[in-house]
Amino acid sequence: MRKRAAEMYVDGGNIRRIARHLKVAPQTVAFWVTDLAETLPNAPMPEEVQEAEMDEIFTFIGDKKTEFIF
Repeated sequence: MRKRAAEMYVDGGNIRRIARHLKVAPQTVAFWVTDLAETLPNAPMPEEVQEAEMDEIFTFIGDKKTEFIF
């Protein structure tokens, strides 16, 4: 059941919805997901970053031609 709860969470499931579906308390699902996440290995980190991408919202805000007058 823990594995199924984790799969549902990774697939985008809401903790309350998962709990309702599995007929357990939402806090139980949260504990299961947290416990599983703690057992995962750390994400690999590159020694040197060669290229980075910025989010579109940064570009949008940076390119705005609006002047603010206070």
